[in-house]
Amino acid sequence: MDKPKIKLNILGLSYSQTQSGAYALVLAEEEGERRIPIIIGAVEAQSIAIKLEGLEPPRPLTHDLFLNFARAFKIDIIEVVIYKLEEGIFYSELVCLYNDEIVRIDSRTSDAVSLALRFNCPIYTYEEILQKAGIVLDFGDQDEPTPEASKKSSGKTSAGPRSPLADKTMQELKDMLNDAVEKENYEKASEIRDEIKRRKK
Repeated sequence: MDKPKIKLNILGLSYSQTQSGAYALVLAEEEGERRIPIIIGAVEAQSIAIKLEGLEPPRPLTHDLFLNFARAFKIDIIEVVIYKLEEGIFYSELVCLYNDEIVRIDSRTSDAVSLALRFNCPIYTYEEILQKAGIVLDFGDQDEPTPEASKKSSGKTSAGPRSPLADKTMQELKDMLNDAVEKENYEKASEIRDEIKRRKK
């Protein structure tokens, strides 16, 4: 008998401005308060962030190419399952439909989540994984899993150097964001996007 699956939603992404390459993807159980923070690479984080923000890169990224390739050959991803947690590493699989048959493909979790966004399919995990890795955050505080974010929220980094983006108007930031996407500078686009988000709060 199959184990019952628990649906997850993407709560958000956070990153450290002082520690290059440190990104956290936060997944939340749909009917509960537990969160799973997953450390992912910069390329995957940018791919997820671009889709979450509805940005359209001028050329397809790797995950967009995968989507186009799959559609061309009538392959669909119907769900993503995070099925194992071992030594701090999350293991995921893509559950695909091809010629009316189910095909399961092993995947890194960061890639799986990025593809789930593009195929508009659900993300699931199991209770045992939520018991191992799930944490309960303060309401509305999605940045808590990362140490750097904790420093920001506690004000410890407020005495640091002022961001050059802080002096820009909202319109300037939006223009800079569009320019960064056009030039495929997605790391810069992520920084600008977060500055815009901070101002909207």
